[in-house]
Order: sequence, then C-alpha cells, then structure tokens
Amino acid sequence: MGYQQIGNIAIFNKITKKEAEKFLKKFPKIKTICIRIGKIKGKLRKPQIKVILSRAKTKKTETIHKESGILYKLDIKKVMFAKGNINERHRIAKISRKNDIVIDMFAGIGYFSLPLTKKVNNVYSIELNPQAYRYLVQNIKLNKIKNIKAIRGDCQKIVPRLEIKADRIIMGYLPSPFPYLKISFKVAKKGTIIHYSCLILRKNPKQEIKKLVEKISRIKKVKLIKAVRVKSYSPSLDHYVLDLIKV
Repeated sequence: MGYQQIGNIAIFNKITKKEAEKFLKKFPKIKTICIRIGKIKGKLRKPQIKVILSRAKTKKTETIHKESGILYKLDIKKVMFAKGNINERHRIAKISRKNDIVIDMFAGIGYFSLPLTKKVNNVYSIELNPQAYRYLVQNIKLNKIKNIKAIRGDCQKIVPRLEIKADRIIMGYLPSPFPYLKISFKVAKKGTIIHYSCLILRKNPKQEIKKLVEKISRIKKVKLIKAVRVKSYSPSLDHYVLDLIKV
C-alpha cells in the first residue's frame, strides 16, 4: 500500500480500519492514519481528508514535518502540503540571490518562503487562508526567522499596495495563477523573474508551453528562461513551473 507521510501522519488513498490497525502496530512512530476523500478544494486550497485511526485524543491531524532542516507545522485537514514540490522549493531557493526582494503570492504555511530565507534577505509572504496564515506565522517563529514579512489577505488587494519592486515573484497556485498576472506585473520591473505554476498537457508540452508564454506576453512581454516539470498532476496533465523574465 502506497502512502504519503507528513510528520507523524500517514495519508492513504485507500485503507480499511483493520489495515490501519496493523499499520499502527508496525510503525509506532506514526500517530494518525488518514485517507484522501477528494482533491484540494476551493480558493483557500482546503484538503479533503478523513481520519481512519489515531493514537492521539486531540489534535489528531496536527503535526510538524521536517524537510531539509526546515520545520513545517500544520494541520493536514485544514491546509495543504505538497511533498511532491520538494525539489522545486529548494531549486528556487538555490537560484535566488542574497539581495533579491521576493514576493510569495500564495505562501500557504511557508512552503517556498521558509527555504528562501536561508538565501535571501527580504521575503514578502501573502496568504488568504486564515488557517494557513496562522501556521505561516507559527512556522516563522518555530524556525527563528527574521526576514519574512507575513501578510494575510487576497493578493489582488495586497500586491498593488506593496511599495516595492520585486526581483522574484512566486506564483505557486494551481490549476492556474493566470487571473493574478496583471497585479503581479504591478510590482515587477525589467528583469524580474516570475516562477509561474501551471498545468500542461503531457501530449505536446513544448507546444503548450509556447502557447502559454505567448498568452502571458499579451499582458506584459516576458521571455521563457526555463520550463521545469515538477510532477504528474493527472493522467493527461503535468505540473510545470515556468521561469519567466519580464523584458
């Protein structure tokens, strides 16, 4: 049986209560076993998770997940955590520069923002979901980080009010952050790099990416630096991140 482990919680696509009991006996460090009952839902990106069995009496779905030295506290029933994005989180941190001003437009609990703070001096992390924002603030304290400014609210309203020009903008929102492009360009300058998450048809990815870059360029002229396949999203779609530079 395949499963995803986040902290001390195991998440299955399918498991019976009897199988869960055996699993907990075999793996004493696992606290809770859950199943997915649907996809990430709505603008607040809420997971569809059901608890099958837990050793805990309270906070059955809250955990602390450690990844490359970063601690992520979260409740897996209230906020999403995409383990499949690990390479992308650290790729963006690796290519960033110390003096970059970075805006993370859909920060969540700090997926991209927290690793970035090891490399850059100024990170602006914006999150709409109140539960995710609460954990973002807790994770900043948990990791003893001083160079993140956490902002709660909708990017459409928050970004235009930022009195800065970003060197790097992270748009990690699926299925598409396209509706937010116009406001992202308000804080972009010539040379700003936008990390744009998107879903690309697996059948002809190069052609699909070319069309998307042309569509974005009709709003503001951009050039594609690199297209990175992050993971499979569905039988016909892959999750990509396009590194775009404003020209």
